Amino acid sequence: MSRYEHTCMIRGDGGQTIRAVLDRICDKWTLLIVATLDQGRLRFSELHRQIPGISQRMLTLTLRNLERDGLVSRTAFAEVPPRVEYALTPTGRSLIPPALALAGWAIEHIAEIEASRAAYGDRNG
Repeated sequence: MSRYEHTCMIRGDGGQTIRAVLDRICDKWTLLIVATLDQGRLRFSELHRQIPGISQRMLTLTLRNLERDGLVSRTAFAEVPPRVEYALTPTGRSLIPPALALAGWAIEHIAEIEASRAAYGDRNG
């Protein structure tokens, strides 16, 4: 039995639950949103401005999913115009250390990965 084989069987569902959580955390925008919210509460427009390249629709969908999963809280204020703020929950904040570790790993190994990609491209045209 491999060292990590048990991780796919934790819930007895062949790893579906873990894959669903990792799919959410590892999508294109989640870690950028979480890292941006690590600064503190932000309004939607501020969050949108600080994450280059994300569309309003994708930001909305990702924030809804993060709220559903308990990583982000949404607070709506009864004002005119309406004001909504987003913040990390304690669970969302707990994602920061492993995300930084993963980013550190990527930084440490980027030269090797880029060299491997170039060699692969040369071999496979």
